[in-house]
Amino acid sequence: MTDSARGRPTMKDVAAAAEVALKTVSRVVNEEPGVNAATAARVVAAIERLGYRRNESARVLRKGRTASIGLVIEDVADPFYSGISRAVEDVALRHGSLVLSGSTGKEPERERGLVLTFCSRRVDGLIIVPTGSDHEYLLPELDAGIAAVFADRPGGLDVDTVLSDNSGGARTGVTHLIRHGHRRIAYVGDSASIFTATERLYGYRHALRDAGLPYDESLVATGPAEQAGTALTGMLSFDDPPTAVFTGNSRITVAVLRTGHRLAMVAFDDFELADLLVPGVTVVAQDPVRLGSTAAELLFHRLAGELGTPERIELPTRLIPRGSGELRPS
Repeated sequence: MTDSARGRPTMKDVAAAAEVALKTVSRVVNEEPGVNAATAARVVAAIERLGYRRNESARVLRKGRTASIGLVIEDVADPFYSGISRAVEDVALRHGSLVLSGSTGKEPERERGLVLTFCSRRVDGLIIVPTGSDHEYLLPELDAGIAAVFADRPGGLDVDTVLSDNSGGARTGVTHLIRHGHRRIAYVGDSASIFTATERLYGYRHALRDAGLPYDESLVATGPAEQAGTALTGMLSFDDPPTAVFTGNSRITVAVLRTGHRLAMVAFDDFELADLLVPGVTVVAQDPVRLGSTAAELLFHRLAGELGTPERIELPTRLIPRGSGELRPS
């Protein structure tokens, strides 16, 4: 009984079918020189006839690499993180690598478990959207030769990091509202413990300071998206309510829109259908695809042997005026 009769066809089966030596098949499969055209054509015909597939796992393990990387993000269902994920996959494909991915749900212990699970599967490198700031658990893996890149937020180690200009983007968005006549501008954002939320709040405060406007804590709400609508509704009941709002991410923007309040708005993060609302939602857009591809290219440069001090890359954001941010105080 041949090996192919027991399961998948092997190189031995191809060699027998093509009536050549096993080494000849190996050379053809691995595109090595030393096989004349007629013999190579016979081997290729046998491969196609038998449906032989090269054992990639065995091949890469002989080279000391598994041709896989781990991607740890916050929420695979979030469009922002799905954009990062797709970009990482595209870069990995060009480098002949697979991507193993998982979501942390903002839980540091879940992040740690995912990262160590990927390391136990011998991934060559990691791209991590950090949940916490303590990453000492990763030090033994880095010492063992695994490369790592932090994306979207810095982690607790000095490794390559790719971020968006969160502070600058928020500053631009709030300044846009100020230029359209607003002096009472609410800020509704994510938990202040999250790096991106802290940076965006800083940008909001910076824009107010630049314009000579006071910072009023009663106009600031941070926390889960589920509380965003209630927070803004409360601010609108003030004797001197806000005339505009800056929202800190797309989930909070949607929660605010669901309240039905239609005051002037600039939102951090673009989102689907933002241009179809009336008025369209003015946004500060970051580029998750560029963020993911930049992080992945950095990782593969390290895997290719590129040395040097860790890089910190900050990608620009852009303001997209659509109508809501151009409304003037009534």
